[in-house]
Amino acid sequence: MTEIEDYGNLIPRRIVEELDKYIVGQKEAKRMVAIALRNRWRRQRLPEELKDEVLPKNIIMMGPTGVGKTEISRRLAKLSGAPFIKVEASKFTEVGYVGRDVESMIRDLVELSVNMVKAQHNVTVQEKASKLAEDRLLDLLLPPPARNTPTGVYSDSKETTPPPTDSYEKSREKLRQQLKDGKLDKRMVELDVPDKSTPPIGVISNIGMEDLEMNLRDMLGNMMPGKKKKRRVKIPEALALLNQEEAAKLIDMDEVVHDAVKRVENSGIVFLDEVDKIASREKGQGPDVSREGVQRDLLPIVEGSTINTKYGMVKTDHILFIAAGAFHTAKPSDLIPELQGRFPIRVELNSLGKEEFIRILTEPKNSLKKQYVGLLNTEGVDLIFTDDAIEAIAETAVQVNERDENIGARRLFTILERLLDKVSFDAPELENKKVVVDAKYVEDRMDKVAQDSDLSRYIL
Repeated sequence: MTEIEDYGNLIPRRIVEELDKYIVGQKEAKRMVAIALRNRWRRQRLPEELKDEVLPKNIIMMGPTGVGKTEISRRLAKLSGAPFIKVEASKFTEVGYVGRDVESMIRDLVELSVNMVKAQHNVTVQEKASKLAEDRLLDLLLPPPARNTPTGVYSDSKETTPPPTDSYEKSREKLRQQLKDGKLDKRMVELDVPDKSTPPIGVISNIGMEDLEMNLRDMLGNMMPGKKKKRRVKIPEALALLNQEEAAKLIDMDEVVHDAVKRVENSGIVFLDEVDKIASREKGQGPDVSREGVQRDLLPIVEGSTINTKYGMVKTDHILFIAAGAFHTAKPSDLIPELQGRFPIRVELNSLGKEEFIRILTEPKNSLKKQYVGLLNTEGVDLIFTDDAIEAIAETAVQVNERDENIGARRLFTILERLLDKVSFDAPELENKKVVVDAKYVEDRMDKVAQDSDLSRYIL
């Protein structure tokens, strides 16, 4: 999807239209996330005294797996250019237990945002970095002439090299042109590259071990000077490495971190999947106690608190949280009351049937049909799906979902892989490069597996 850079253009109707290009159905869920995203734009235009009082309208999406909950959130973040992270609520543990603490998701979100902003800044300095990298490589290929100072003669000149001669400049420009034309691509050059190998660091802790270890590595890395090692590489790789080094020097990391933290605080999106698995229906001992503990640990982050990260303090007051779950055995009211109140918007996503599967296979810009046609086209194979084949695939998906377990649109992936495995394997050696997939082809390949409950449970 092409990111819409002018945030003001993201009116709710247009957001829904963009989501429709990739996600079939689920109109109510699309409307809710569109409103939530537009409210962020509205908040930025409020007076300062009112801006901080407007909190994000967090959302709970309810629906079986494979109906588009994650995809809606992911596409929404990509559309707005917001930092986005998906986490599984069931992977967190209450503070004091072994496992990941809930604050780690904010630290991960900030890290992701820093990388996003750094990549954008890298684009702006790329032209200058490329020129500097090219000059450094030319210095390696054709070192400047050395200054000839007579032995015993003292010179207080700060110059280490004399002004370039005309012949040197001509040779250098000739070499530059050969470099641009790719005539030097097979040559090798020796570079000093950073030695990224670090001694192992052991951390004994039961809270956020991986975060603490990562912070220790960063701290020790800043305290000790970076080591260099010699490496022989081909010219294109050398140019890329030098380009990276020069770009890193040109980027102001303080500005990057400032922008990244600001972006997280004002437009970050956290997708909390499997939130139904931490919803405890009964009070008591055992796992339910830990689940409720995770909810209580999540509460201050969703309500708004300040999290300590290696990039400084980050406020979570205006991060948008989208929780999702199947809610087969639990329901949103099984969450602790305080957490329920922080998710004012509830939306139920519909199960997918045959008509939706047909549309998923054909309509979206990234439809499965287009993906498989494109993949096999790289081998020169012209893969053609007839309308009755698409209908047969959709019908098979519905049957298997109803009989075994409903995994939504994900069933289409397993069916298509099974359906096209022979073509995919034989594609480079096929004499007839035109393959037509019709209803009979689907029946011949899938009928036995789809009808056998035990077999389909393992294969589909």
